[in-house]
Amino acid sequence: MSGYSVGHVAKVAKVTVRTLHHYDEIGLLSPGERTPAGYRRYGDGDLDRLQQILFYRELGFPLDQIATILDDRSVTPTEHLRRQHELIGDRIRHLQDLAAAVERAMEAKRMGMQLTPQEKFEVFGSDYQESWEDEAQQRWGETEAWKESQRRTAGYTKADWERIKAESDALNSRLVAAITAGVAADSGEAMDLAEVHRQHLEEFFYDCPPTMHRCLGEMYVADPRFTATYENLAPGLAHWLRDAILANADRIERTEQAEQA
Repeated sequence: MSGYSVGHVAKVAKVTVRTLHHYDEIGLLSPGERTPAGYRRYGDGDLDRLQQILFYRELGFPLDQIATILDDRSVTPTEHLRRQHELIGDRIRHLQDLAAAVERAMEAKRMGMQLTPQEKFEVFGSDYQESWEDEAQQRWGETEAWKESQRRTAGYTKADWERIKAESDALNSRLVAAITAGVAADSGEAMDLAEVHRQHLEEFFYDCPPTMHRCLGEMYVADPRFTATYENLAPGLAHWLRDAILANADRIERTEQAEQA
């Protein structure tokens, strides 16, 4: 008797015998012949149909839908192949998009805050101390501002950090120029600089409403390390910036109250 046994077909198609039995039971793939003892024998046409079944299964089609597709006599074998080609193209594009998304996620994870110690010193200067990161996380790790900052900075590259540092340095130069020129901390010019400071934080790190900005200003004079950072730029700058921040926060709140009145 011609044909192939169920065991042979299962081995060639890389499916289980139980799967072939199930396909037979539901009428999806019934072998064309049986031996006198009742054993299944599959012909070439059966193997072609099995190939079609496995193809649609690979694309996620349910068995009942596969049966409807394959039993549609209005669809020629050529049209089946054309449809399969289109489906394969769609799947390839989907997988390519998925792979690209995974690669972006991997790149963001790799390039986030994972600067080497040398790169951190290159970007942030010789005064930078890695212990600051641990302390910051201990102090603010549970706050929404810290979590938002971590989300935003996760994808920053070294070039991004260099840009942030450059903009920060430019602002500091403007602050030094203002205090050196004797600009009053509660003047419009000083408040505008304080607003630039606040917007810098909002653009790159976290939402910083006036109330939070006030807290930062007070920290600049309460924490000796922050104070030293600004005092090294210009004597009295830490207190001057704090006062400018408070004056700017008052200005924003007055404006908001006037708009709501």
